[in-house]
Amino acid sequence: MEPLRVMDLFAGCGGFSEGFRSYTASDDGSRAAFETIAAVDFDRTALATFQANHPLAQAMEMSIEDFAPDHFEGCVDVVTGGPPCQGFSGLNKGYWDDPRNSLWREYVRVVSTVRPLVFVMENVDRFKTSHEYAGLLETVQPGGPLGDYTLVEGLLNAADYGVPQARKRTIIIGTHRELGAPVPLPMPTHSRDAGKHEVGLLPFDDGAMLRPWVPVDGVFNRSGRLEISGTVLPERFSADRVPGPYLTAELHIGRAPQALSLERYKAIPAGGNRKDLRGKHVLIDGREQYLSTEAWDRHNTGSGDVMGRLKLGRPSVTVRTEFFKPEKGRYLHPVEHRPITHYEAALIQGFPEDYLWYGTKIDIARQIGNAVPVGLARALAGIIYERLELDAGGLDRVAVC
Repeated sequence: MEPLRVMDLFAGCGGFSEGFRSYTASDDGSRAAFETIAAVDFDRTALATFQANHPLAQAMEMSIEDFAPDHFEGCVDVVTGGPPCQGFSGLNKGYWDDPRNSLWREYVRVVSTVRPLVFVMENVDRFKTSHEYAGLLETVQPGGPLGDYTLVEGLLNAADYGVPQARKRTIIIGTHRELGAPVPLPMPTHSRDAGKHEVGLLPFDDGAMLRPWVPVDGVFNRSGRLEISGTVLPERFSADRVPGPYLTAELHIGRAPQALSLERYKAIPAGGNRKDLRGKHVLIDGREQYLSTEAWDRHNTGSGDVMGRLKLGRPSVTVRTEFFKPEKGRYLHPVEHRPITHYEAALIQGFPEDYLWYGTKIDIARQIGNAVPVGLARALAGIIYERLELDAGGLDRVAVC
């Protein structure tokens, strides 16, 4: 069977495509199961990263609203994509009016034109309870733009698929009705409760044995073998003056925290957070300074993970786009007095050591935080390939474009 052809919408730096590429059709990894032939994103630096790692794909830098997919009709087996999720995020209090919420409709427009065998949409957990999700369900009704598709949806946790990160996402798989039964969601391979059993495995409904969640320990064991290389990326540019490329390991760069921030890091114990700073003062340049803040002291609920340390023995919390700022979440190193680095965040997301990155530090952080975890994408690729390999043999293969 030839590799199945993928179109990646809202492609970003390529988390979806890297996951699909890393799933192979043979035990020795010699036979590719998927190849990404087209990608769309408006972010110049993210698309440069994507193109560097998926050079055979036609990478198109444009807004999804401007993308005319007619040329790809009948040429694509699988469409993937994660329409921007910031509008649905719990961090965005006014998300109902966020114009980004409706970009899933552009995804639907492309799918209805391209007509793949399967499509996969990823979004934050809140998407499933939004009125926009209700609108998506209407598109698969008879006569709707996706009336030939059947949807399967669920809330998946990346940690349940071997990713060292507890990241919950709404996953929607659409299957063309001519394939018969819809592609199911992938069965989990790992469980938070598995480690509580004597054998370290947990029986699952289908008889499979689930392994314990993968903790972040392995990530920090790898990064601990490297020296943090200053606070800036090497001065290097592409032909069109985009910073890069940088190997993943070159992203092991730090920050230059202010004295007060450094004292806060030192005062937070393993597994701790901002609450450990209450009532503590230090002398900085002869002046007494309070380690906590009035705002932090007033709040006993809500963002408890602010200024928190990642915990050894557990997966990471969700890696967001500002993971390098401990004031944004539980992004302090488990034992060292510093935030996690871009390198460590990329490893938590599952990107390989030889992945190439373009952009400034902020650009690359945004790419990492917005990406679909590679391991979760690989699990989705596996369940799709199993169905298409078994059930699509009698279907006409898509055209060559």
